[in-house]
Amino acid sequence: MHTTPWPIRLDDLLFREAVEQDLDALLSFRNDPDVNRFMVRTHVEPEELRRDWLAVPESPTEFSCVVERAGRVVAMGFLDVVDGPGQDGAPTGTDGLIGYIVDPRYTGQGIGRATARVLLQAAFDGLGLRRVTAAAYADNPASVRILESAGMRRERLSRQALWHDELGWLDEVGYAILADEWAARAPAGARSS
Repeated sequence: MHTTPWPIRLDDLLFREAVEQDLDALLSFRNDPDVNRFMVRTHVEPEELRRDWLAVPESPTEFSCVVERAGRVVAMGFLDVVDGPGQDGAPTGTDGLIGYIVDPRYTGQGIGRATARVLLQAAFDGLGLRRVTAAAYADNPASVRILESAGMRRERLSRQALWHDELGWLDEVGYAILADEWAARAPAGARSS
């Protein structure tokens, strides 16, 4: 049985599982050129997006969500449960990987920061994970600020690690936070609905 951390409400934002009626909105900004400037995967076929999002409620490892404000989908959050690296016999399903995309019409309003915080809350408080990571182009200062403001610490800089069609090889930064670090900072204001 799929245990979901959703819904979660933070201020005027509702974080919930996607439903079919959300898919056109998600596609409209997922394939927006301004959004894709900072994405490794710059285009998603509509049927693939539809199939992937509708499969989330049945997945044992994917806990992606939509972010709604005043009845409008304004962002999407990604939370995948993965195995931590290690020797044979290591515990499985202990780590998480997060990401987010904010509709360009709503950037600069704190939605990305709130989404990162709520994804971490879902990972640690809802799913009981031990470690969560995220990555961004080093040349994407908005995403770097979001990850840092959510309490994640920079762990690595990978030089010329990601190919960008317009800009060539770009640096990638990796961020992480452990469950005990998350618990020590105890973000206020988020609660399950």
